[in-house]
Amino acid sequence: MTEEENIKKAPSVGLLLTISIIAISFAAIFVKWSDAPATIISMYRMYLACLLLLPIVIIKRKQLFLLKRKDWLILSISGVFLALHFALWFGSLKLTTVASSTIILALQPVVALIGGFLVYKERTNLFTVATIGISFIGIVMIGIGDLGLSRAAVIGDILSFLSVIAIVAYLLIGQSTVRKISHWIYSFCVFLIAGVSLTVYNVIAQVPLGGYPYEEWQIFVLLAVFPTLAHVIYNLLLNYVNTSTISMSILGEPVGATILAIFLLGETVTILQTVGGSFVLLGVYLFLRR
Repeated sequence: MTEEENIKKAPSVGLLLTISIIAISFAAIFVKWSDAPATIISMYRMYLACLLLLPIVIIKRKQLFLLKRKDWLILSISGVFLALHFALWFGSLKLTTVASSTIILALQPVVALIGGFLVYKERTNLFTVATIGISFIGIVMIGIGDLGLSRAAVIGDILSFLSVIAIVAYLLIGQSTVRKISHWIYSFCVFLIAGVSLTVYNVIAQVPLGGYPYEEWQIFVLLAVFPTLAHVIYNLLLNYVNTSTISMSILGEPVGATILAIFLLGETVTILQTVGGSFVLLGVYLFLRR
């Protein structure tokens, strides 16, 4: 059966992708609304996401016995990098604009290619290198534009880029283990390990674990629900379309998040952010199309 035939049988691929993009775009808005420390927001997002996945984990619990000691070690390292990703990205959103932070985050597939080359010696071609160059030109432009806003904004941009490196490390380290078990079981394990890692950090850093108002807990829950909803939709759509089609939706997040930030946060977008963001998205688009 062709992909076109699959799409016809799918429950409105376009509508579901739109819902997933909107859902994932709200994550940055929720972080902006929260006054809690980035590591606290990240920690509770992980724990609450685990609660959402728990019913599926109970059903598929036998798969946990397929994991060996080496797999658990890999899961633990992956979980630490996932914790680092969320702590860095949420920290980025505290310092820079939603537009800059999410556009830089869209570099994930490009950085993943570089990581695959360095770790697994995966080969590439001149066209792909050119798309990477286009994206990084855009990043430089965004950085220059944010430099005119404040030093904190530039630090936020750097944190966002570091969060991309962390998420790519998480994916590269765990890609062998995720093939052995259900994606749901894998996600639950790394989410839980990430939550525990963030808890340890918060305790050592003496960041208060409790005492947050009801409004903050609402944000914690929303942060767990909306991105999880997006991932559930992605998993559903994989039955009808290929991975590349799903991956293309990554370009929708910075656009959706920026639009939401303009209306809900009153943020403005500078000319350099717009031009630089266009370069980044063009580079990632060409890369994914390739």
